[in-house]
Amino acid sequence: MNQERKISPRSGMAMLLLFLLGLLGSVAFFIASVSTRNPLGVIGAVLLFIGSIFGLVGLFSVQPGEARVLQLFGGYRGTVHEPGLRWANPFLTKKKVSTRTRNFETGKTKVNDKNSNPIEIAAVIVWRVVDTAEALFNVDDYRNFVEVQSESALRSLATTYPYDAHEKGEVALSSHTVRISGELQVQVQERLEKAGVEVLETRISHLAYSPEIAAAMLQRQQASAVVAARQKIVEGAVGMVEHALDMLSEKDVVDLDEERKAAMVSNLLVVLCSDRHTQPVVNTGTLHN
Repeated sequence: MNQERKISPRSGMAMLLLFLLGLLGSVAFFIASVSTRNPLGVIGAVLLFIGSIFGLVGLFSVQPGEARVLQLFGGYRGTVHEPGLRWANPFLTKKKVSTRTRNFETGKTKVNDKNSNPIEIAAVIVWRVVDTAEALFNVDDYRNFVEVQSESALRSLATTYPYDAHEKGEVALSSHTVRISGELQVQVQERLEKAGVEVLETRISHLAYSPEIAAAMLQRQQASAVVAARQKIVEGAVGMVEHALDMLSEKDVVDLDEERKAAMVSNLLVVLCSDRHTQPVVNTGTLHN
């Protein structure tokens, strides 16, 4: 396994000045040698000129947020991170690698959740290269590797959780997005460790039932919401009826036997729990038959 080695090559400005002086000196030496008909001087001037040109090939620049990986005839020699103009052996190849933070969004992946319901899911992955040697030499194309492994981890994670929680305390994709995103980050990082990539953040960007079952699942969600709402209404109505009976008893407004209490409770529950406006019925007779 390749590990990154940081190196600090020579300053490019000093070498640039040196080779420019060499070019100027070779031209001046060439002119002087020609005028004096000195063949050795001409040859020396030509060699100095060629050497200066060749030396300029070794100059390269490093921008902020990037690195240069140096190789000599296929062998890894080190990585330069310091920005600025640098110089290294002209025979070295200098490959640029971005170390900036990058992100991409996975495509909408169709997968079955834990309950075998088909869903569509997508995520945003924020990442950066932290080891240039591993990124270049351990995998064929680290960018494509990040995308493929991220989608694979997302698909694997989606199959281990249900879309909706049907039991109290159950972890679900739709209701525990922060926890799901955290687990996704851990799984993606494990897969990308060998590629010299650090995963900074993951977020679920799209989550929905597949179109073929979306309508049926919407009806189920609506039914669950109606049941939950009715339960709250009934709990509130029972409390109101209990409070009304207690108030009547405390203030001695009317004395009701058990049968009439049951009738009153029934009427109040109908009024309070009904989803339509109730029609009042005025009793003009006596209280007792």
